[in-house]
Amino acid sequence: MSGFDDNPGDLPHFVGHRERLKARFRDQGADALADYELLELLLFQAVPRRDTKPLAKALLARFGTFSDVLAAPEARLMEVSGIGASVAAHLKVVHAAAMRYARGAVRERPLLSSWSAVIDYCRATMAYEEKEQFRILFLDKRNALIDDEVQQVGTVDHTPVYPREVVKRALELSATAIVLVHNHPSGDPTPSRADIQMTKTIIDVATPLGITVHDHIIVGRNGHASFKGLKLI
Repeated sequence: MSGFDDNPGDLPHFVGHRERLKARFRDQGADALADYELLELLLFQAVPRRDTKPLAKALLARFGTFSDVLAAPEARLMEVSGIGASVAAHLKVVHAAAMRYARGAVRERPLLSSWSAVIDYCRATMAYEEKEQFRILFLDKRNALIDDEVQQVGTVDHTPVYPREVVKRALELSATAIVLVHNHPSGDPTPSRADIQMTKTIIDVATPLGITVHDHIIVGRNGHASFKGLKLI
């Protein structure tokens, strides 16, 4: 597939626009830029000699939001006219950096004192996945993060979860508390009856062994749901 990154060309009249956009970012910050403009900035390195505005707008038109663009699989990114392998790879590096940053923010202090960072991390890692994933955050007695692991990957609307395996892994890591997380690829984070029953079963298995289930978070493109916030646990 040919693309902007495959046939760079020489279009010096775009230089002025790029410099003005960079200056606005430096002087006013990211909040002063529209999503397509911030995406343009990201594309400058991967597309050195082409106008990136049409490409940024095409990506947003295809995927919907800035976050959706970064989270899209490489193969789907390359379906957009003008996106070659190197541009798709560049966007995935940016996405990986964002997830690494979010993970670092979660690890810096006790989990329950930085709940917004936890939500940001969960959304960054899972909200835009095309299949359901079931993830567990394992905490020590100070509620610091020991580790987080994806336990299962399912289909677009179901992930098999085995409560005894969840608790077994918590005991292996000497965790005294866990936070359950999974995504709804449909975008709607509303808990299903199966989600509620599965959570109850995990709590029933974990509690006698001294393991607390702090929350079960469901993330989706349209937001998140907290079982604790909904008084489901």
